[in-house]
Amino acid sequence: MSHPIGNLREFQSLVKIIETLRGPQGCPWDKQQTHSSLTRFAIEEAHELAEAIDHAQSQAIKEELGDLLLQVVLHAEIARQENTFTIEDVIETLSEKMLRRHPHVFGNASAGSAEDVKKNWESIKQKEKDDKEFSFGLPSHLPALIASFKIGEKTKKYNFDWSEITPVLEKVEEELSELREAIQNQDRENMQEELGDILFSVAQVARHLDIDPEQALRKTNKKFETRFQKMVDWARMQNLDFKSLSPEKLEELWVIAKAKN
Repeated sequence: MSHPIGNLREFQSLVKIIETLRGPQGCPWDKQQTHSSLTRFAIEEAHELAEAIDHAQSQAIKEELGDLLLQVVLHAEIARQENTFTIEDVIETLSEKMLRRHPHVFGNASAGSAEDVKKNWESIKQKEKDDKEFSFGLPSHLPALIASFKIGEKTKKYNFDWSEITPVLEKVEEELSELREAIQNQDRENMQEELGDILFSVAQVARHLDIDPEQALRKTNKKFETRFQKMVDWARMQNLDFKSLSPEKLEELWVIAKAKN
C-alpha cells in the first residue's frame, strides 16, 4: 500500500513511523515511554499472541505478531535516542546468534534430527555461558509456571532430574499430603510453601510429558469459562437467580454444562 512515508510492506517504513511518533512533532504518549514503562506491554502482547495461536486464528496471529514487532521497534528507537544501540544492532546480534547456533546449516556440523539440533543448540549456549557465574538466567517477569518448567529443563542438563514419570507423580502426591497436613495445622505460611511445591512438581510432570504447562492451563481456564457461562445462561433461561442456587443445583448445572462441552 502506497503512503507518503513509504511502502507500508517494508520494514524501514515501520521504523520511520516509530521514529516520527517519538520525534519532536510526534505522539505525547509514545514520546514519554521508556524501556521500563513498556515492559508490561511486551508481556501482554506475547500472551495475546499465544492465545491467538491456541485458537488457530490466522488473522489474529498476524495482528498479534505485528503488535509484538511494534514493541521490538519501539524499544530499539528508545535505545537509538539514548545512543545505546539501534534496530540494525538488534538485527545483527540476532543474525550472528542464529549463524553461531546453527552450525549444521551454516557450518560443518551435522544434525540428523530435531533432537540433535536441540542438543547442539544447548551445547553452544552452554559454551557461551561457561565463563559466567552460574544462574538459571530466567527473566523476572516470566510467569512462575513457565519458570518452574524451565528450571527443570536446566537442572536436567546437570543430571538432576527423575528418569521417568512415576516418581514425579509420586512427588506431586507427597506434596499434596504435606499441604493437607499444613491445612489441618492451620499453618498459613506452610500452606503457601506446600502449595508452591505442588505447582512446581506439576510443572515437572508437564515437562516429563512434553506438554507446555502454560498452554495446558490456558486451555483449561478457557474450558472452565465456557462451561460456567453455559451454567449462567441456562439459569437465566429458567428465570433462576444464579447466585441464590443451592450447591446441589449448581452441581446439576455443572454436569449439564460439561455434557454439552
